Amino acid sequence: MMQFDAATIEKRATAAAFYHRQLFAEPPIASRNEVDLEGKTAIITGSNTGLGFECARQLLDLGLSKLIVAVRDEVKGQDARIKLLSGRNAENHTIEVWKLDLLCYNSIMSFVGRAKGLGRLDYVVNNAGLAKLSFEINKSTGHEEIVQVNYLSLALLTILLLPVLKDKNSVQQPGRLVNVSSDTPSWAKFKEKHSIPLLPAFDKEDNFDPHDRYSTSKLLGQLFLVELTRRIPPSVAIINAPNPGLCKTSLTRDYNGSFRGFIFGVFRLMFARTAAVGARSLTDALVKHGLESHGQYLEDGKIQPMAPMVYTRQGKEVAELLWQETIDELSFVNASSIIKDLRSV
Repeated sequence: MMQFDAATIEKRATAAAFYHRQLFAEPPIASRNEVDLEGKTAIITGSNTGLGFECARQLLDLGLSKLIVAVRDEVKGQDARIKLLSGRNAENHTIEVWKLDLLCYNSIMSFVGRAKGLGRLDYVVNNAGLAKLSFEINKSTGHEEIVQVNYLSLALLTILLLPVLKDKNSVQQPGRLVNVSSDTPSWAKFKEKHSIPLLPAFDKEDNFDPHDRYSTSKLLGQLFLVELTRRIPPSVAIINAPNPGLCKTSLTRDYNGSFRGFIFGVFRLMFARTAAVGARSLTDALVKHGLESHGQYLEDGKIQPMAPMVYTRQGKEVAELLWQETIDELSFVNASSIIKDLRSV
């Protein structure tokens, strides 16, 4: 993990820095003159709308030959496929819609099993996420749904796809895996951070605040990234976490009709980027950065500090606890053995 001075870490986590980025900064545009993806294959989760859809469009513009649209709703996925192919020569692009339900571990395992059958896999963008107002336990896993989708299922999908990326690429030219991050980890109150064990604390309704739960779930993703890339070398896959910024997407559709939704809608109208602009951060992190970006967080095309907590003693202790509990949670796929096998590459 790249080191930053304390002043830089704290400054970039402020509201003022966020507003400045939203109003005056933009992610770089990747052009086909610098990046040609002909012959390459990519998986993008949540790519029927918003950031995932726009990232898919940008990769196709760069010549991507095969795209896997990974979605929970296959009908919406097929609609997205038609839109993505519109105006393109279908002979140059293959787009397939695969079902992936991040609320279901079996769906994730089936998806990865299917991915193993691909002729090649160069890129993975883990973009799908969940924000909602109500507390709800996922019946199939017993965990609160925001943490389930944004963290636990992300961790499972990441760990299972790493051997696939390794097997379909070379040490000299490893595959790329992007886990989409956010500004919000810097603002997470993370009330559960003192809980031991940690993960069960998220399943208690009295701890639930919808805004903070989303922020905390994304912070868990940053802590996981640090621990994962301490163990997994970039020769397996280059793993990083871009922040697209606040964007005009349907992520917060569950807020519609509520007072919180009205306030957020006004805020978004004033400060949000378009999904197309935000998606440039995903595309940039995927195709324009090399070994130096492994285990890093990127904003507007540059490596930047993660949430301040990540760099603290407490953050490191929580990260270690979170890692062990996550590996234990995912023991049904022998996650520990997968990581051990990949460490030796």
